[in-house]
Amino acid sequence: MTAPLVPVAHGSRDPRSAATVRGLVERVRAQAPGIEVYESFLDLSEPRVTDVLRRLYTQGHRAAVVVPLLLGSAFHARVDLPALVAEVRAECPGFDVRVSDVLGVDPVLERVALDRLSGAGLGHGDGVVVSAVGSSNAGANAAVADLAARWEGELGLPVTEAFASAAQPDVPAAVARLRTRGVQRIAVASWFLAPGLLPDRIAVHAREADRAVFVAEPLGTDPRVAAAVLHRYADVVTRIPL
Repeated sequence: MTAPLVPVAHGSRDPRSAATVRGLVERVRAQAPGIEVYESFLDLSEPRVTDVLRRLYTQGHRAAVVVPLLLGSAFHARVDLPALVAEVRAECPGFDVRVSDVLGVDPVLERVALDRLSGAGLGHGDGVVVSAVGSSNAGANAAVADLAARWEGELGLPVTEAFASAAQPDVPAAVARLRTRGVQRIAVASWFLAPGLLPDRIAVHAREADRAVFVAEPLGTDPRVAAAVLHRYADVVTRIPL
């Protein structure tokens, strides 16, 4: 029996977020019809990952692969999710639950985010803010800063990072940083998987700084994101004993 795939997103009070995650999971199912796929959430949305895993166990499954739909490796990936999985393992003897790497800063996902900027018509005098959630984990923030630096080299334009919470620079500070470099027009790239409260906060602050700003859409249900989920699954499932 092939181990089911359980993509797990953070969850949000904004219904658009869960709807996007469900749409992405439908893409995953379409790309891998031979695999059972069940969406789940850490918090704020249903179903919770612990409930999904317990249900799979009661249905007779003795292995599952959890793929975190997270673009950074911070508290939720390092502490929250492992604790929830450990709770299920303790309650379900013989249940082999494996957790893959987060989606993270993947070149394929970077290309999706860059493609979302295509409508901005970037050119001389423009600059880009790469917006992300922000974390108390310095490494997660540094990964976004490295992404911005790579994009600057690729686009040949000033690029800087900005965070919605827990880290600096925020959007006003990032825009000010670009202004000191002579940038006239701002475009905001989205390093978010789905719409929600934090991307909305980014957009509000960006429009306060520049009424003509272009704000890109999140990665969403792009087929390349679904393929990345399946790649994380494939990296793990082959290590589960038959």
